[in-house]
Amino acid sequence: MAKKITNKEHETTTMESFSLITDYDIHLFKSGKHYKLYEKMGARMATHNGQEGAYFAVWAPNARTVSVIGNFNHWKRDQHVLHARWDQSGIWEGFFPDIKHGEAYKYAIDSNSGQQLEKSDPFATFCETPPKTASIIWQPKYEWKDQAWLEERKRQVGKPKPYSVYEVHFGSWRKKMDEGGRSLTYPEMAIELVNYVKDLGFTHVEFLPLMEHPFYGSWGYQLTGYYAPTSRYGSPEDFMYMVDCFHNAGIGVILDWVPSHFPGDAHGLFTFDGTYLYEHEDPRKGFHPDWKSYIFNYGRNEVRSFLISNAVYWLDKFHIDGLRVDAVASMLYLDYSRKAGEWIPNQYGGNENIEAITFLKEMNEVVYGQFPDAITIAEESTSWPGVSRPTYLGGLGFGQKWMMGWMHDTLSYFKHDSVHRKYHQNEITFSIMYAFTENFMLPLSHDEVVHGKGSLLGRMPGDEWKRFANLRLLFSYMFTHPGSKLVFMGGEFGQSAEWNHEKSLDWHLLQYDPHRGVQKLMQDLNRLYRTELALYQHAFDPKGFQWIDYGDRENSVIAYQRNGDAREDMLIVVCNFTPEVRYHYRIGVPYRGQWKEIFNSDDQQYFGSGVLNHGLLATSPVKYHGRDYSVSLTLPPLAMVVLRLEKEINEFELNDLGT
Repeated sequence: MAKKITNKEHETTTMESFSLITDYDIHLFKSGKHYKLYEKMGARMATHNGQEGAYFAVWAPNARTVSVIGNFNHWKRDQHVLHARWDQSGIWEGFFPDIKHGEAYKYAIDSNSGQQLEKSDPFATFCETPPKTASIIWQPKYEWKDQAWLEERKRQVGKPKPYSVYEVHFGSWRKKMDEGGRSLTYPEMAIELVNYVKDLGFTHVEFLPLMEHPFYGSWGYQLTGYYAPTSRYGSPEDFMYMVDCFHNAGIGVILDWVPSHFPGDAHGLFTFDGTYLYEHEDPRKGFHPDWKSYIFNYGRNEVRSFLISNAVYWLDKFHIDGLRVDAVASMLYLDYSRKAGEWIPNQYGGNENIEAITFLKEMNEVVYGQFPDAITIAEESTSWPGVSRPTYLGGLGFGQKWMMGWMHDTLSYFKHDSVHRKYHQNEITFSIMYAFTENFMLPLSHDEVVHGKGSLLGRMPGDEWKRFANLRLLFSYMFTHPGSKLVFMGGEFGQSAEWNHEKSLDWHLLQYDPHRGVQKLMQDLNRLYRTELALYQHAFDPKGFQWIDYGDRENSVIAYQRNGDAREDMLIVVCNFTPEVRYHYRIGVPYRGQWKEIFNSDDQQYFGSGVLNHGLLATSPVKYHGRDYSVSLTLPPLAMVVLRLEKEINEFELNDLGT
């Protein structure tokens, strides 16, 4: 039975004797080692003494009183009062048989300082659709059908595999223009986006954050509901269904995750119990000047439990295949984007955020410990060493790291008119100097097509034909460079306008040959990347790459080898960064025989000019580029060609031929 507490004005109800939280849970929580808090905290349906109702648990150690408010009690603060646990954990809890599944609710918190706050649940699994801000009692029930995918994922642990990622902002990928321009829902994307990504051959889709966020214009990077898929596009079950459909189409799902900062919205984590609970009190550590948001206190054990549990939650309950961790650089450095006097050195006088570093290491250890077949990817823009190295070797423990230097150098190079590129050859070759210091992912991300930067196509120089040829060459060079790949939506068909999160991609452009050509190229690049072992077997190892020639500045040509374990897997790649056709261009090759062109970005099906190398290219015993043999080929304009050894000829065969 519920214990009733009556005073002169109000009658309140709570169930003090019922709890889902054990003493061991409290021990783990307070020591920062509870990695499945989502099974204990928040709101959930439960049964006590034969009565069905809702159980609530919330961390608010500096509150004077905490109650649950909603339509069920006309949002009155004195009706459903929680009680503080005896163990000094700061957790308030209670069970109420009269609250049902699907009810909207908030926590009414009276702080010790006299503030009256109304907060959404940090552990809510579903929320009202913004601009509404209440949490919703929701326990998703879904029957997964992706067991074959998950089993195969486990079998592939430790094996080389291609990562070709299609990055998507959910709300602006495609809109229903006949329905007021609304975004597609999770079930609709489960059909349209799944089919599109599968048709283009990407191995993974990556979503900009889909956790609940109040401001659509933040693209999802200002989170208030860390445990709730945004209700803008459907229910948690709808989200699960979409993930299921991706998996059954053979496509992995990566989510952007933001443990670096959170917004100051009144209903969110900010000053949750009237004090700086999740964030630092001192703005020199707790306020982010760029994003006007608040930085988590990584030294607080309860906050570490909250965040690491959240990483585990998406992999556990939603079968997500990986997390791309946003803004890691801002976490690593205490002086990130701060002037002198605006930051506090660590205990050793340095600018490293030791608390954040240990948090990231622990997060990766926990994720890979529980999900060795998942992946974490760091967006880290500095030269911090060992981001994607194991923690036992002193690294941060991520699986991969975005190769920001490659992205900036490559886009800078392509902006130059071809006549000037011979003076900037180092911009296109320098990345190999450090390409194997990390497990790098090559990103052409959303950050490169906003804020006045223009689209990828818009940054290419020259007339229309040259711009499209340059874009095709950019993608072709990217897909044959060591490392995994990421392309932001719209780039794959040559979106001409800068990305606008309020608008759909310009799908009408696909009625024009140049845009269809880029899309066809992307499809064939994905097929090439997935089928040619040399392009991914040693993606993060120097034995997978070898220069043939990086010094032909005058012609703006580079040539390199991509190697697999077997000789027959090896590929030769040659890039011509000028619009001049180069006839009888000789390159050194390691083996005598007949070579075949298996890819040419100048193919007419891509809207190229059709300068191809037909038939087989026979080697000559002319030593070139330090190799005993060479072939002569035609280099198409602003294009890349890929050669594979079709037939090797040994000395015995040469004697038989009378050579």
